[in-house]
Amino acid sequence: MTASPNPPPDAAAADGGDTALQEAAAPACVMSFNAADPCGAGGLAGDVCTLAAMGAHALPVTTSILMRDTAEIFDHHAIDADVVAEQARTVLEDITVAGWKVGFLGSAEAVSAVAEILSDYPDVPLVSFLPNLGWLDDDQAQPYLEAFRDLILPATEVLVGNHKTLTDFLLPDWDSERPASARELAVAAGEHGTRFVLVTGIMLAAKGGKAGGEQFIDNVLASPSGALTGEKFEMFETSFVGAGDTLSAALAALLAAGAELQAAVGEALAFMDQTLDSGFRPGMGNVVPDRFFWALPPPEEGGEGGPESLQMTEAESPETKGKGVPRRVH
Repeated sequence: MTASPNPPPDAAAADGGDTALQEAAAPACVMSFNAADPCGAGGLAGDVCTLAAMGAHALPVTTSILMRDTAEIFDHHAIDADVVAEQARTVLEDITVAGWKVGFLGSAEAVSAVAEILSDYPDVPLVSFLPNLGWLDDDQAQPYLEAFRDLILPATEVLVGNHKTLTDFLLPDWDSERPASARELAVAAGEHGTRFVLVTGIMLAAKGGKAGGEQFIDNVLASPSGALTGEKFEMFETSFVGAGDTLSAALAALLAAGAELQAAVGEALAFMDQTLDSGFRPGMGNVVPDRFFWALPPPEEGGEGGPESLQMTEAESPETKGKGVPRRVH
């Protein structure tokens, strides 16, 4: 006879145990709406790993199934909007959510379904990540982005994205030779109701203004009033995937736990830095962040850091491939 793995609730009391022994307090629960990524670099796989590493409990809702490897996305299959909503509603009837993370939602219809759910919880902080969607056909991308702009941005506390991706999305008619500033992007996002933007990959002039000098990028948290905080990084050559999902999920976990925004952004950037410092290349494509770098044994004396010795905080964006990845400036 096999013992039941789930003894009745009063079993401990029957054995003389203390029923008040009590469950540990639950970690902050963060619901992530994102695509299933079979290579494990980003999407829901990246969100679950990141949230767990940050001490939160993930509530993953699948919005799309990607056909991809570590080098590129080939296609996707959107989940029916009613199925997306039912996944979330079922969990929300049982678990109290402390934070939201929105990634790729699959279709304009799913955007609408998710926005309706978010509207029922206006006091729960939402971090939205806008990935580069250049791989989508225009007839899919345009309605999706319009729905995201109209329905997700009004509920968003912090919009995270690469500088070029956010510029194309928020300021499509920008034609100045000068790149849009983080504040200008925040103003454009604010017109749709978003409170803050976390802009990654802002290109800075080479050190000393000389060609061939050290190249830097900036990562800036801004509101419509101006820049609030950020981190500067030095560039070096490599390629990566999953960074933007990691950064935004880390920020969602920290805000769900009650952290103050600017402190949370600094900690999320530091976490991102360390995941890529320990990044690894599981296949023939790009480097994947190691969200559990802290669980690795310390390197042997005189040894190197992670397999690629990578450090960066830029959100995933194909435009950066071959241009280098930022190394943290200490």
